[in-house]
Amino acid sequence: MKILGIDTSGLVASVAIVDENELLCEFTINYKKTHSQTLMPMLDVMCEATNIDLKEIDVIAVASGPGSFTGLRIGAATAKGLAQGLNKPMVGVPTLDGLAYNVCHAVDQLICPIMDARRNQVYTASYQTMNHQLQRLTEYRAIPIGELLQELQQQNAPILFLGDGVTVYQDIIESTLPSTKYEWIHAPNNRQRGSSIATLGMQLVAQGQLQEYTDFAPFYLRPSQAEREYEEKHK
Repeated sequence: MKILGIDTSGLVASVAIVDENELLCEFTINYKKTHSQTLMPMLDVMCEATNIDLKEIDVIAVASGPGSFTGLRIGAATAKGLAQGLNKPMVGVPTLDGLAYNVCHAVDQLICPIMDARRNQVYTASYQTMNHQLQRLTEYRAIPIGELLQELQQQNAPILFLGDGVTVYQDIIESTLPSTKYEWIHAPNNRQRGSSIATLGMQLVAQGQLQEYTDFAPFYLRPSQAEREYEEKHK
């Protein structure tokens, strides 16, 4: 089974093709261009490099959120368009699960992906690898960074931070937590990866969690700025 993984939930755009347990190709860009400019050319280059026609893809896995409103919509629209045009099923993979899966080999450590949600908030959830399986310990949350760090101060396990929120909130993390309590995950595993989305998608397919393109929708955790302004205006 070949699965195409797509993640455009943040600043990074990443696509990958995974065949069972084998990564066939991955293409990631994190450089000053919008996903609408890069995503389809990335898919074309990847397919050309591997001699794989998109018709050979069995399932399309896409990061379902949380994340950038625009980024998620670009990824969702692309995945839904491909699924419709190729008559393929889809599977949505939570973005934070994909980030945590980048370091799923970590044992006896708390995995804490943080994505910048603006307004001093992060999208986050906590994970730990138990019995060789990545387990999510909390709900997906949009939470003030200060509140998250207060919670993490109570943890005994060392904390692994990754995601674009690290760059934004590194100073406050360093000033709040003892240096012995955490560490940063460095490139290439500190940002979204299409291969993680595809691999987790494979697991969800095995659990029977396929979707038709008409049923898929990303989730955002909180209203967009436009929705908040509309609600405020019409109170």
